[in-house]
Amino acid sequence: MTMSPADNQKWIRRFHPAQDAPVRLVCLPHAGGAASYYFPVSKALAPAVDVLAVQYPGRQDRRADPCVDNLAELADLTTEALLPWTDRPLALFGHSMGATLAYEVALRLEERGIKPTVLFASGRRAPSRHREETVHQRDDRGLIEELRALSGTDTQMLDDEEVLQMVLPALRADYRAIETHRARPGLRVSCPVHALTGDDDPKATVDEVQDWEHHTTASFAISVFPGGHFYLNDHAQEIVGVISDTIAAPAR
Repeated sequence: MTMSPADNQKWIRRFHPAQDAPVRLVCLPHAGGAASYYFPVSKALAPAVDVLAVQYPGRQDRRADPCVDNLAELADLTTEALLPWTDRPLALFGHSMGATLAYEVALRLEERGIKPTVLFASGRRAPSRHREETVHQRDDRGLIEELRALSGTDTQMLDDEEVLQMVLPALRADYRAIETHRARPGLRVSCPVHALTGDDDPKATVDEVQDWEHHTTASFAISVFPGGHFYLNDHAQEIVGVISDTIAAPAR
């Protein structure tokens, strides 16, 4: 499957093109998230890093596109969308569902002979640390309660019925994708992995995040910040520093 230039544009957002940057950072959103979540990261890293943010189907300007509720399929499609951008080294950053997706994309890129420079896995337990979760089976009220509990969404938005009707289908599809996904056993990426997490994240304990070290044959590092599942909202500057320093360091 080869993606057309028009389809590629649907998937990739490049808010601050950095034509001369030596490396590209691919950012993958959390469940229910959109590419625009990474606009501040793109702005902060340009022009040293060329940031690409992935826009999943079913949200914002892609609201009319059918949602993808299977993580393996989403990884296949994301990988295809990234192939035209592999003329420069790629680093991957994913938060929550996006971290697992980034890992699956890294595996697929490596199968094609394209080795990412580093995989940043944020706010997500290691692929081998499975939990039985069924948020995607809840009714709309249950989905909204999950959003409130994680504090990742503007609570004012959660009170806007019209907005909710636009975002809930994509959110449910994303939760179904991540909650029904099972990592293929025994596979490891050959690129370094740097895990980031909040010390009070109900979705991923530090111990569960530490196990990312068993999913790479290269080096592993972990950064723990104060906060919950969306700890990164309060530590944006520090996280940008971690990304910048890691990308600039020699590969190990």
